[in-house]
Amino acid sequence: MCGIVGYFGQKNPKDVIVAGLKRLEYRGYDSAGVAILDGPLGDQHIKVVRAQGKLAELSKKLETESFSGRLGIGHTRWATHGVPSERNAHPHTVDGLSLVHNGIIENYQDIKKELASEGATFNSDTDSELVAHLLSRAVRETKDLFKAVENVLPLLRGAYAIVAMWEKQPDVLVAFKNGPPLVIGLGEKEVIVASDVQAIISYTNKVVYIDDHEIALVKGTDLKVFTTAGHLVKKETQTINWSADQVEKAGFKHFMLKEIHEQPRAVASAMAPHINLETKSVELKDLGLTTEQLKKIDRIFIVACGTSYYAAVAGKYVIEKLAHIPVETDIASEFRYRGPVIPPNTLVVTISQSGETADTLAALRLAKKLGALTLSICNVRASSIDREANGRIYMNSGPEIGVASTKAFVSTLAVLNLFGMFLGSLRGRLSAQDQSAAVENMLALPAQMESVLAYDKFFGEAAMKLKDYRGVLFMGRGVSYPIALEGALKLKELAYMHAEGYAAGEMKHGPLALIDDRMLILMVCPSDEHYEKSLSNLEEARARGGKIMSIGTGDNAALKAVSDDYLSLPDASWMVNPILAALPVQLLAYHVAEALGHDVDQPRNLAKSVTVE
Repeated sequence: MCGIVGYFGQKNPKDVIVAGLKRLEYRGYDSAGVAILDGPLGDQHIKVVRAQGKLAELSKKLETESFSGRLGIGHTRWATHGVPSERNAHPHTVDGLSLVHNGIIENYQDIKKELASEGATFNSDTDSELVAHLLSRAVRETKDLFKAVENVLPLLRGAYAIVAMWEKQPDVLVAFKNGPPLVIGLGEKEVIVASDVQAIISYTNKVVYIDDHEIALVKGTDLKVFTTAGHLVKKETQTINWSADQVEKAGFKHFMLKEIHEQPRAVASAMAPHINLETKSVELKDLGLTTEQLKKIDRIFIVACGTSYYAAVAGKYVIEKLAHIPVETDIASEFRYRGPVIPPNTLVVTISQSGETADTLAALRLAKKLGALTLSICNVRASSIDREANGRIYMNSGPEIGVASTKAFVSTLAVLNLFGMFLGSLRGRLSAQDQSAAVENMLALPAQMESVLAYDKFFGEAAMKLKDYRGVLFMGRGVSYPIALEGALKLKELAYMHAEGYAAGEMKHGPLALIDDRMLILMVCPSDEHYEKSLSNLEEARARGGKIMSIGTGDNAALKAVSDDYLSLPDASWMVNPILAALPVQLLAYHVAEALGHDVDQPRNLAKSVTVE
C-alpha cells in the first residue's frame, strides 16, 4: 500500500520524486525517503535521505540537500513489517544497490535465515531490506542489475512491486511486480516509474502498465519490458485523461470535502456513457459482455471490501427487485476461503475503486477459475481487476485522494442502479415505461445532490453534537440499510468513534440493550415502503431514553417529533434515496473528525489502495 516513484531524465530528480510522492501520500504516510545518485560522473554514489512521519518531515530534510545525478527513487510507506521509523523507511540500500518496495514478501523468514547464515547484517525490521540483500548479492555476480533481478525473482513469494537502482549503472532502473500496481510514464527525454498515474500526470499522459510477472528495464529514456523467462513483451502505450489540476484541493480545506462536493459531477459522469437521452433507456456501452451471455445469468455474486462492499449490498436490493435475479454479496477476504459454490450461469461482479484491491483481485481470479463470468466495477482503467475481468463498467468518478471513499461510493451506487435497470429490461421484468421513469429519476439526481450539499453548514452543526456521545447506532431498512453500514464506517474511519450499522428491524434483537442518553441513534428513514416500520423502531428507541437523529424526506413532521435532530432530503425514488442519504452521513463524519482535530484526508492506520491481504 506504499507509494513508489522512480525517475530518470533531464529534470532535478529530487523535485520530480518529491512532487510525485506528494501525489501518492494517500497510499502511505508512516515514513518517506529518497535515494538519488550524487557525485562526479564516473564516480557516482547513491545518497539516501529518509524521515519518519509524513512527507513534510522528509521535505524539511531535503531542503539543504542537492544531488548531481539524473537517476533516483522515492517511497512513502504504510507499515506492514516493522514499526514506522526512520530505520524502517525506504529506500533500502545495500552495497550501492537501492530499492523501494510495495507489498509483502511472504517467505521473508526463510530468506532472512539464509542471509544471516552468510553473515549479512540487517539495518531494519522490514522484509523489503532482504530483497535488497538478495539483489546486492546477485549483482556482484552478474555485474548487471537486470540479470540480478532475473536471478532473484524465483526466490520471492508474495505480493510485491519493486523498483531498483545500482550505482554502477547510473542510467538504469529495473521495475518488477506481482500484485501491486506499477505504471511507467514516457515523457520528453524522461521516464517516470510509479505505483499510481497521479505521480506522473504533471509530466506526461503517455503511460505503460506493467503486468504481473513482467520486468521493466529503463535504460536512459528507453523502456523495454520482458517476461520473467526473458522474452520481450510488446506493450501498448496508453493515454490517460486525468489532468494535474484535478488532484488539487480547489480551495477546499481538505481533499475529502472537495470530493464530497464533487459527487454530483461524479454521478453524472458515471451515468453519462450509459443513458440514451432520446429513448430514456439504459444502454451499457463497451460492457465487454454480450446480451446473450447476460440473458443466461441465473445468479449473481457481488464481491468487494469496505465501502465497496456496502455499495454491493445496496446493489443486491436494486438488482433483485428490478431484474428478479438472486444476488449474494460477499466480503472479498471471506469469499475465496469459504469454498464458494458457483453454479453454472453465474456472474461474479467485483467492485474496487483502485482496481488493485488484493482480496478482490484474488476473488476475481478464483471466480474465473471456477468457471464464472466476471464483471468489474472500477475507477481506474487498465488496473489489474479491470484488465482481468471478462466485462467492465467504470465509476468515472475521477481521482479520489481522501483515504475515506466518497465519490467512488456514490458513483458505484449509480452504476449498480443502471446495471439493475439494464438487466431488468433485458429480462422483460422492467417495462419501457418504468425504465423511462427510472432514467428520469437518475437524470434528476445530480441536481438533487447539489441541493443536499447546499445545506452543508446544517450538517456541520448537527455533527457538533455527535462528538459528545459514547457511540452511534446507524439504522436503516431495505436499501437504506447499507447506507447505515456506510455511515458507521465513515464515523469509525474519520472520527475514531465507536459506531455500528444495523438493519432497523434487528434493534429488538440486541442493540436495544445499548440505548441510553449517551447513545445516539441515527436513522436513515426516507419516505419509502419501509418508512412506517422505521418510524416505529425510532419510537422504541426513544421510549428507552435514546437520543435520535433522523434523515428523512422533506419537511416530515412525524420524524421531527421523535428526533432531537432532523436532516432533510429531497423527495426522490427508492433507488435514488441511498445516494442522497450518503451525503449527510459523509458530511457528519467529516465535521465530527474536523471538530476533534483529526487528519481527515489521512486517517490513522489506513491507506487508500489495499494491495496486500
